[in-house]
Amino acid sequence: MIRLAFTCGDINGIGPEISIKTFNECYDPEKRKIYYFSPKNSFEKICSSIKPNFPFEIVDSIYKSSEKPELVSIINIGNYEINAGFPTRQSGEASFQSLKHAFNSVYELKICNALITNPISKTAIKLSGQNFSGHTELLAKWSNKKNYLMLFLSDQLKAGLVTVHVPLFRVSKLITKKRVTAAVRILYDSLRKDFNIQRPKIAVLGLNPHAGEEGNIGKEEINIIHPAIKKFDFAEGPFVPDAFFGTKKINNFDAVLAMYHDQALIPFKMINFYKGVNFTAGLPIIRTSPDHGTAFDIAGKNIANNSSLSSALNWAEKIYANRSNKIIIANPNDSKN
Repeated sequence: MIRLAFTCGDINGIGPEISIKTFNECYDPEKRKIYYFSPKNSFEKICSSIKPNFPFEIVDSIYKSSEKPELVSIINIGNYEINAGFPTRQSGEASFQSLKHAFNSVYELKICNALITNPISKTAIKLSGQNFSGHTELLAKWSNKKNYLMLFLSDQLKAGLVTVHVPLFRVSKLITKKRVTAAVRILYDSLRKDFNIQRPKIAVLGLNPHAGEEGNIGKEEINIIHPAIKKFDFAEGPFVPDAFFGTKKINNFDAVLAMYHDQALIPFKMINFYKGVNFTAGLPIIRTSPDHGTAFDIAGKNIANNSSLSSALNWAEKIYANRSNKIIIANPNDSKN
């Protein structure tokens, strides 16, 4: 049985709604124990409109929670003002505290086996006074990991990112041999350890239109990307990004490594808009998340689709099962001659 820690995300967004919907669908005490880190008033408010079909307890500390999987444990992180549809200082503080306590339950206390995070608002987090660029970066910092990879998951496509939440004008400066090499290694290790793909094949995309067209539209492919990956016998590229997806070359690979956020996320969400999952590869803990945001525009209307959060739960359990098998990772320095 797996023990899952869920954050509430931004309480003024759809996180609380899709959490209850997901718990209703996935409640199965023979398979999992659910811990939900949320303000008490936020949980009670959403339960007034979406009836929970699972038994639960509300406690002030995970230490006071029942070990019985039959009970969904609501860990009360305090009461915070709710203003559905708007990022506020209060919602930012609540989402940060939820994340901190849920992470601690997995990383420090080891009570939970995986962390599933609901969408947050960077605006709200900043209003609360936290220096915060995103879930991925903060969890890596808390885990004392400098090398990590944002990886998007679906049955059709697994896509990793060399750069994450940075403005486009900075991307080319961040594409270095060291960074690309590290991303390839982490992706390779994750495909083996987390997804049980013993001989993974990775496609690496170019940065520029037409992958630089032999240096006529940019030289990053020639000077950086190709030299960084040529030593790996499991990595190919750099591919022309639009043609790669248009000709469905992804079917020949286990994962794709993109140079920047939207290069991967546009095709990924076109394929998997409602069921895509964000996973942080390279961390000592398992962390998954929906691949969408807070959806403030529909918050409080009870019309949010929870498929992505349910998928995040399913992927977390698959990864936990694969890691529990203690697969030995070969050194990805096996290179082309």
